[in-house]
Amino acid sequence: MTHLRTRAVHAGQHPDPASGAIAMPITQSTAFAYGSLERGAAIFAGEAEGYRYGRYGNPTVAALEAKMADLEGAEAAVAFASGTAATAATVLALLQPGDELVFLGPLYGGTEGLLRSLGERWGLRVTDATATGLAASLGPTTRMVWVEPLTNPSLQMHDLAAVAATAHAHGALTVADNTFCTPCLTRPLAHGIDLVVHSMTKYLGGHGDATGGLVAGRAAHIAQIRKTGLGHIGASLAAQEAFLFLRGIKTLPLRMAAHCDGALAVARFLAGHPAVRTVHYPGLPSHPQHALAQRQMEGGFGGMVTLELAQGERSAAAGVLNALKLFAQAVSLGDVDSLACHPASTTHSFVSPEARAAAGVGEGMIRLSVGIEHPDDLIADLDQALASLAA
Repeated sequence: MTHLRTRAVHAGQHPDPASGAIAMPITQSTAFAYGSLERGAAIFAGEAEGYRYGRYGNPTVAALEAKMADLEGAEAAVAFASGTAATAATVLALLQPGDELVFLGPLYGGTEGLLRSLGERWGLRVTDATATGLAASLGPTTRMVWVEPLTNPSLQMHDLAAVAATAHAHGALTVADNTFCTPCLTRPLAHGIDLVVHSMTKYLGGHGDATGGLVAGRAAHIAQIRKTGLGHIGASLAAQEAFLFLRGIKTLPLRMAAHCDGALAVARFLAGHPAVRTVHYPGLPSHPQHALAQRQMEGGFGGMVTLELAQGERSAAAGVLNALKLFAQAVSLGDVDSLACHPASTTHSFVSPEARAAAGVGEGMIRLSVGIEHPDDLIADLDQALASLAA
């Protein structure tokens, strides 16, 4: 299978040999019979394939992991109960107290909050390299570099190939949170990144009805992360959730095309509106990294649009958000429904005001997750909401 659209449907899944079912069955079982003491011992020792206990693996979850490993071009993948669980398992499995993790921001507020509050409590040193540059921030104990190809919420971009080359020359592992782009738009491993993290809750599921996370990369790394995240922490993904993600990913390429088309239309409208000071969207020629976006992203520029109002107060953002009718005010993103939020009071409320200011997350910023509705209807909704500022 060559094309992503075909692989999204078929990778990791085959008609069920017992029933012929096309949809992957939900294996709702906590334990699995292994038949003999000898086979059970071999499975527990990792010397034989098989399932033993639901915390460690499940056939429905395994199909999802195989599908995502295929789409990301990875040797293996492991699924978790949330994106945050995937992040925590990756850090805990691969770093030791005294190690340094360097990140290029701005990061999703939940990730930065986890790294700074829990990571530093675990004995990790966490360094923000956004202002100083990656090369200048790498030190003798740097073991991991964390990056978002498309940052949340300011939609800045990082050159993945350059990040990988700089980090690897220093002997550090690289991790990219690919939630915003999905493998439809960017495949970080193809640019030299070691591990890819997803909040599957967003675009991979796509329908706002399942919570999950995933890490993909080399088999040796994934084995370590699986042992830590599932065996020790127990952050396992349920079979029902895995089924929903398998279903959602089948339409991922089609949905991402609609998200990208709608977001570009919305961004162009906002860029010409007098109530809007700045529009952050990599598909606009005005974006400072538009050339990088054209080179690093395939098939579109994503479904996220962030705007900064000319009136930069929280009251102005509240006026616009409270006037929206089609856009639901909610965090999360990547749903077929369009969503809008105020990052400073929601997704980035986990970080300090100083960190928000450094990341450019102001009180007049609004983040839009453009769904698959017709762009004309979304633009009309935004137009009437922005008109409330002049009322």
